[in-house]
Amino acid sequence: MRSKRWPLLGATIVAACLAATPLTPAAAASPSPVPSESTPPSVIDSLERDLGLSEQQVITRLANERRAAATEAALTSSLGAAFGGAWLNGDASKLLVATTDPATTAAIEAKGAQPVLVPRALAQLNAVKDQIDRASDQAKAGASLWYVDVTTNSVVIVAGQQAAADALATAAGVDRNAVRVTVSGEQPQTLINIIGGAPYYIGSARCSVGFAITRGTTPGFVSAGHCRVAATTTNPTGTFQGYSFPGNDYSWVAAPGNTATPYVRGSGGANVTVRGSTVAGVGSSICRSGSTTGWHCGTVQQLNATVRYSQGTVTGLTRTNVCAEPGDSGGPFISGSQAQGVTSGGSGNCSSGGTTYFQPVNEILSTYGLTLRIG
Repeated sequence: MRSKRWPLLGATIVAACLAATPLTPAAAASPSPVPSESTPPSVIDSLERDLGLSEQQVITRLANERRAAATEAALTSSLGAAFGGAWLNGDASKLLVATTDPATTAAIEAKGAQPVLVPRALAQLNAVKDQIDRASDQAKAGASLWYVDVTTNSVVIVAGQQAAADALATAAGVDRNAVRVTVSGEQPQTLINIIGGAPYYIGSARCSVGFAITRGTTPGFVSAGHCRVAATTTNPTGTFQGYSFPGNDYSWVAAPGNTATPYVRGSGGANVTVRGSTVAGVGSSICRSGSTTGWHCGTVQQLNATVRYSQGTVTGLTRTNVCAEPGDSGGPFISGSQAQGVTSGGSGNCSSGGTTYFQPVNEILSTYGLTLRIG
């Protein structure tokens, strides 16, 4: 989504079953969690607004999410090839962990999570999705997107017509038992504002700064790759040093002479400090900042989604129920204080609601050897 005003590059650069047990026994023993020092008040306020929660419910949810992230990381490692993915329930009070091996259920329960026996491991689901990614452009033409859905232990193909999704699955040669079709009118777009008018300009278009970074001594920022299509330079002065679109949707801009700060613009324009880039799991709360619509929150729906834009297919995106509009492209997604990614595209709007996808930030940092600016 393209758009945002250039003070972003100055001193204030802003750059989704079964019954389950509580995440940990400590969750029941601590009825009144207190805010983490790393959770800005503006994040709590926005989650109250967009998730329809009280302040105490937000604080409890964030505490549960932090515990779930640590538990998921430990079980991903210990379960190995049997790991089938993990997700939080609706209010983030329970972590469900899928496994293909019945012998591992006790180990999952010992971590305070709920085991769910599934026929396919996450690695198998990712392999199915990879097969679909490799299908011809002609085969993909009738589908809007496809993604690994750990909650149903399947790969979902979303298309306007059942026949189009079936044709894609057939062309990809995938196991149909592993594929679920959703018929929907959803048509993700890259949400480019070609009229121009705010944060940083690229030719006649505008995009939103993602996260401030450095490469060596050079300051800059990451953003969406489709923002680079219009021109090689930005206004005020900045130069795209690398980009990928389609396939991926990321870029980075060198902006010498500016100050890279560890902030993104939060609710009401208040700064939210970036502390790191730990990945938020399915079901986690997440917020987005954009130059057109500002600060909006929701939850992570799926990881590893492939979206077919009119310009081409983009893989490895994260799907959220956060709204966005043209001009927001490239803007940051953040969970608590942890950087998650840059806005790629979506459908809907911030009046009626929508679905938005982001390119994970850690891939961008790794690809270009960038250092995330944290505070």
